[in-house]
Amino acid sequence: MSHRDTLFSAPIARLGDWTFDERVAEVFPDMIQRSVPGYSNIISMIGMLAERFVQPGTQVYDLGCSLGAATLSVRRNIHHDNCKIIAIDNSPAMIERCRRHIDAYKAPTPVDVIEGDVRDIAIENASMVVLNFTLQFLEPSERQALLDKIYQGLNPGGALVLSEKFSFEDAKVGELLFNMHHDFKRANGYSELEISQKRSMLENVMLTDSVETHKARLHKAGFEHSELWFQCFNFGSLVALKAEDAA
Repeated sequence: MSHRDTLFSAPIARLGDWTFDERVAEVFPDMIQRSVPGYSNIISMIGMLAERFVQPGTQVYDLGCSLGAATLSVRRNIHHDNCKIIAIDNSPAMIERCRRHIDAYKAPTPVDVIEGDVRDIAIENASMVVLNFTLQFLEPSERQALLDKIYQGLNPGGALVLSEKFSFEDAKVGELLFNMHHDFKRANGYSELEISQKRSMLENVMLTDSVETHKARLHKAGFEHSELWFQCFNFGSLVALKAEDAA
């Protein structure tokens, strides 16, 4: 059962940096729906992309799976035999709840739920990889290596879905979309105190990139095609494709 997010409704003397702990995991479904514009659309359309890209006898990776929303969307849309989904997250609290969510929905495609670091897992025989609001929590210096590994582990014709909060090279546009995102959170019931305290906790942990930076990294990794397929304010998702004739 999801609880309403009231974690930051009262003043906190020492905020510290953001962590995906037990308290966050408990309210995460409510938090992300009220904080990330378009989140439900992204999750449902990841399933549509899975229907198009997942191939028989291959694996799908959900890197930074949190409570398993993307994993479940993918699994609902796999109609092939001998596929497997590997869902990984480094938060014990998230993984515990993710396992419960996955087990609550029976489907023929097996899911391995792993507590671990996405930087350490091997990517093999993959037809699809999902990075849904995960890359932004890695050190910027470590992001290229992960994308390189994903490209190497994807089969020819495979797809990477990369969802992120974006920064913008045009400061005026960035300011507008930043303010619209805050309007979105206010409209969803968050107070100025809640918005401010959460932002303070995230500012040293979640470091955003521009769409142009993401595309440059994807190109450097080897992806022949990449494009923004969804955006709402300063949140969005890219799809990157490995050529069908790639070595």
